[in-house]
Amino acid sequence: MRSVNKVILIGNVTRDPQVRQTENGQAVCTFGLATNRRWITSSNEQHSMAEFHELVAWSRLAEICEKYVRKGKLLYIEGYLKTRNWTTPEGVKKFKTEIIVQDLIMLEKRMKDGEEDYVPSEENAVISEEDQSASNEPAPENEKIDMDLGL
Repeated sequence: MRSVNKVILIGNVTRDPQVRQTENGQAVCTFGLATNRRWITSSNEQHSMAEFHELVAWSRLAEICEKYVRKGKLLYIEGYLKTRNWTTPEGVKKFKTEIIVQDLIMLEKRMKDGEEDYVPSEENAVISEEDQSASNEPAPENEKIDMDLGL
């Protein structure tokens, strides 16, 4: 039987990407993304709620995120959920669910009349990576990066 593990998000980056190297030299990038949900109740009250997501990009995609992604940018993300666990030195078992990024599109924020605060340096940059292997550290030969900077 097949199953599906697919995440699609559009949201704003909450912190600049941090890139580190694994023991075997592969780049891994982590950053946050916030999505917002708005709704109106039956009594006409408006509500909104933000959800915060932890994202992880690997290999060449990690390097591209480090170069182009910044706090506040609007991104379209496709990926899958991965939960990892570890035990702290005090013996407490911890869990963290992250989104492994496979596709990323940098979006433009729509400007209101007279607003000039946000000027994108890249327009509609599309970055994608083929489906990764089951391990946390995909092999570099499995990567595919497509980038269209709209220049």
